[in-house]
Amino acid sequence: MTQFDYDLFVIGAGSGGVRAARLAAATGAKVAIAESQHFGGTCVNIGCVPKKLMVYAAHVREEIDDAAGLGWSIDKSIFDWPTFIARKNKQIQRLNEIYTNLLENSGVTILIGHATLRDAHTLTVGEKTITAQNILIATGSRPRLPEISGGELAITSDQAFFLDELPRRVLIVGGGYIGVEFAGIFHGLGSRVTQLYYGPMFLRGFDYEVRSLLAEQMRARGIDLRFERDVVHIARTIEGALRVELNDESHLEVDQVLYAIGRVPNTQELGLEASGVDTAQNGAVMVDRYSRTCVENIYAIGDCTDRMNLTPVAIAEAHALVKTIFDNTPTAMDYHNIATAVFSSPPMASVGLTESEARDDLEAVDVYHSRFSPLKNAMSGRDEKTLMKLIVDATTDRVVGAHMLGPDSAEIMQGVAIAVRAGLTKKDFDATVAIHPTAAEEFVTMRNKG
Repeated sequence: MTQFDYDLFVIGAGSGGVRAARLAAATGAKVAIAESQHFGGTCVNIGCVPKKLMVYAAHVREEIDDAAGLGWSIDKSIFDWPTFIARKNKQIQRLNEIYTNLLENSGVTILIGHATLRDAHTLTVGEKTITAQNILIATGSRPRLPEISGGELAITSDQAFFLDELPRRVLIVGGGYIGVEFAGIFHGLGSRVTQLYYGPMFLRGFDYEVRSLLAEQMRARGIDLRFERDVVHIARTIEGALRVELNDESHLEVDQVLYAIGRVPNTQELGLEASGVDTAQNGAVMVDRYSRTCVENIYAIGDCTDRMNLTPVAIAEAHALVKTIFDNTPTAMDYHNIATAVFSSPPMASVGLTESEARDDLEAVDVYHSRFSPLKNAMSGRDEKTLMKLIVDATTDRVVGAHMLGPDSAEIMQGVAIAVRAGLTKKDFDATVAIHPTAAEEFVTMRNKG
């Protein structure tokens, strides 16, 4: 009989924490989970899910713009922000209830409140003291705030989902996927958008050709995209607007400033020092390849470890963790060839090596390109190209990277990712019969080397 209250105690009911709790409970382990805010974590409440709902809403404008070229006459279109927010909130509440029900039906004990470690096996939630044989930290991350004069007048993505009204003029600071996505969202919903990035090209880490074309097409849509620019000061005007001074001595007047300059792990006030858990300089919990901290019985997964901050990765880490602890099968997460997408306007997706990475890592590289006007664009008159790339190890013929910018890129890339993950060759791609007429068929009909 165990000397502890629980076999596993999970701190944080985000996607990773919930999955770990449920899977552990399914093995017969006694499991509890603590959450101080909302079930489902960032992704469900103030991240991936509401953001995708916003993308859907913003995309309607594109459909309306294209309608005339497809024979439709749409006389009047009005977007109502409060109606959308109310509908969005209802969907998020539904998902919160689903997460709670999943935990309860799995036999997981739910505690509402902030959990604090007291030592390697003891923690408190409110006034309740609990012991656990194993503890999992899955507390996620939060947006990083600017350290500038007037920075308190800006918002982050957390507040963007709950604004009382749609801002007429928006400045977005940051060139990661969150900033790029919100630029497309606010523009699509009718705001006038300016986006700043301190570097020469945004979306660092993605294939340069793809992100360069995205920048070109965002500008063509009307987004004021400025590279090598940053904010030095924000002030409120007498009229209530925000006056923003930039590092090139120019200034902007906007109604809202949204910062998307990265995220930091949520590891403050958890009692990590008391338990002996080591953290990195940015607060990330330091773990080994099995998600174990320097304390033998304490583990961490998801954004709080600052490894690969994606919801599906946290879920996969949870699976590996439960196998390691409860199935007596030590399992390390494999971070190679994980597909990802940016729900920009237009969207982009990728898996594997970029062209520059491949040229740095491999002896010989073949790069195949296809740039074309999608059939729908040709009909509607939208002047945007779709770009697809395959990166091939010329020595083995293996496809080591795939990249796409254009409609449905995320949906298409999910299937391509299976092929890249499986180590298929360009010859395998070529031997696959295309589905016609689709954009996806270009991945199996590509013959042009770049």
